[in-house]
Amino acid sequence: MSTVGAYLRLVRAGWILLREGVVAALPGDQLEGMPRLGWRVAKLVSRRRAGQRDRPERLAIAVDRLGPSYVKLGQFLATRPDVVGHDMAFDLARLQDRMETFPEVQARAAIEASLGATVEALYTDFGAPVAAASIAQVHQAKIMREGEMQPVAVKIIRPGVRRRFYNDLESYFLAARLQERYIAAARRLRPVEVTETLAQTTKIEMDLRLEAAAISEMHEFAKEDPGFRVPWVDWRRTGRDVLTLEWIDGIKMSNIEALRVAGHDLEGLAVTLIQSFLRHTLRDGFFHADMHPGNLFVEADGTIVAVDFGIMGRIRRKERRFLAEILYGFITRDFRRVAEVHFEAGYVPSHHNISAFAQALRAIGEPIHGQPAETISMARLLTLLFEVTELFDMQTRPELLLLQKTMVVVEGVARTLDPHFNMWKASEPVVSSWIAANLGPRGLITDARDGLTALTALARQAPELAARTERLSREIETMAENGLRFDAETAEAIGRAEAKHTRSGRLALWVIALALLAIALRLF
Repeated sequence: MSTVGAYLRLVRAGWILLREGVVAALPGDQLEGMPRLGWRVAKLVSRRRAGQRDRPERLAIAVDRLGPSYVKLGQFLATRPDVVGHDMAFDLARLQDRMETFPEVQARAAIEASLGATVEALYTDFGAPVAAASIAQVHQAKIMREGEMQPVAVKIIRPGVRRRFYNDLESYFLAARLQERYIAAARRLRPVEVTETLAQTTKIEMDLRLEAAAISEMHEFAKEDPGFRVPWVDWRRTGRDVLTLEWIDGIKMSNIEALRVAGHDLEGLAVTLIQSFLRHTLRDGFFHADMHPGNLFVEADGTIVAVDFGIMGRIRRKERRFLAEILYGFITRDFRRVAEVHFEAGYVPSHHNISAFAQALRAIGEPIHGQPAETISMARLLTLLFEVTELFDMQTRPELLLLQKTMVVVEGVARTLDPHFNMWKASEPVVSSWIAANLGPRGLITDARDGLTALTALARQAPELAARTERLSREIETMAENGLRFDAETAEAIGRAEAKHTRSGRLALWVIALALLAIALRLF
């Protein structure tokens, strides 16, 4: 029955996207054959008034009708331009995660169920909701901390959101499996794996203890950073469904006029923002991956404070070195070295010609030189880089794509603050410092130490590995002598699974046929 429900939810989602003109807004002029016919039919099915809206507005209306699960899907796909394309990713990034608030009585019940105490026992004052999103809403409250009354933000999971998301997740997996089975071009993008990443990301986001841990970790990393800080977490009043953290009094970075009136140095804020982001990325390998201006506040003393840590990015030392060497290589026009870095990291298959790849990189890098520095976008450079690497079969690297998407957003915020912002000049101190520490003599010492640690760990596991190898060798010899055999129970299980698969396939075809019939009846 769950399979039928997944098909029905998928058909409903497709119908809403058709009616709100989202499919018709896609560029279909270059399509041929059945895809072009489908695009033309989509234009006929669209509501008449949908044609008067631009694509982001059509997306926003469709997602609003589909519900909070699709808001999260849209936000996630905005981080994967390799899957949806750069234009669509940009449109999805503009989706506003704003929902109606849920009643305060439900918020209080969620707090008491999660923390095991009454609201009155936990907070000296608890106010009405001040903001609501697809997964949670926020209330302002007050607590006694270190002998003083302090305001806090209380984030509470929306009732029923987990059940709704898991139900919709079935249809997401169904769509991914259909893509992999019937659309050969989509297999390289691994849609099922992408959906699994979405499922894992959202599960983490719906456990507020994990968001609290991310805030706490970044708080430790950034406590000495100039001009940037992270709120503190009240762990006593934090659980799976409730997160209590410092209330931030400041001006949202999206309110440029208010920042200017308050006398803040906008050019200085732009530099601080970029340097903080690069510091977290290169130094810590842990960065805030949703740094749009609504999640950034500026306090009275000019300190930038980030909030909403539901989406975080991590990159290993290997990826950090990869990023730093690429940026340095483009700056120095050493395109051969940039190509070598890709091959050394294993991102580009070894059967490709390294000189041909360096030539493709030169096509990206040369136009940069000779331009005014303030017009050169580091984020645009990475976007072009990933487009070129597709020609050389570079496998999708989700962590790098998330980094690139975040850099696009952060750089955009910086240019909003300062239209003449020089990205390279602002980033140079952080990048050069990291390169000196990690690619010079100190970096070699660190690599040697890490290698020695790994070798020691391997030596400790040597007896167990030897025993496993011996067992595996004996089992292979047994199979070689006697053949691979199934017992009766295994054979019967395989038969049952195959029969179930066949029934599910027939059922799926009937559901699709009935859905198409319903659409046809509405049209004619």
